[in-house]
Amino acid sequence: MNSILLAIILIPVIEIYLLIKIGSQIGALTTILLIFTTAIIGIYYAKYEGLNTLKAGFAQLNKNQAPTYEMLSGAAIAMAAVLLIIPGFMTDLIGFILIFPPSRKFIFDNIFKKFKQKKNIKNNFIDGEFEDIEDDNDRKV
Repeated sequence: MNSILLAIILIPVIEIYLLIKIGSQIGALTTILLIFTTAIIGIYYAKYEGLNTLKAGFAQLNKNQAPTYEMLSGAAIAMAAVLLIIPGFMTDLIGFILIFPPSRKFIFDNIFKKFKQKKNIKNNFIDGEFEDIEDDNDRKV
């Protein structure tokens, strides 16, 4: 089964389950207020982190360096903001994990390590020399 299709099916099921379980423990009104509170705090913090990332990206450009980490951070912050807007506790948790810089750096470092390992394995080159030889038959008048 495709992993995207599985995620589309499982995420709402898990969110509904968590909303019911948490709502039965703390009450429906408290659950709704908690969902709105996490969304508002998350969006505010996403805006704050987004501006910090933008500032860091411009600092990298001023140093004539590519702002690779900052671009990935910006995309992660945008994804986190979307996850925080979606009502639910699991998406809020994932959104908050993506927003905080230490956890985001930890995630990116692990992803970069996997790609660097794969890249080093595939760099097999054969070095050689060649000489271009012209024949009289190659010339056409």
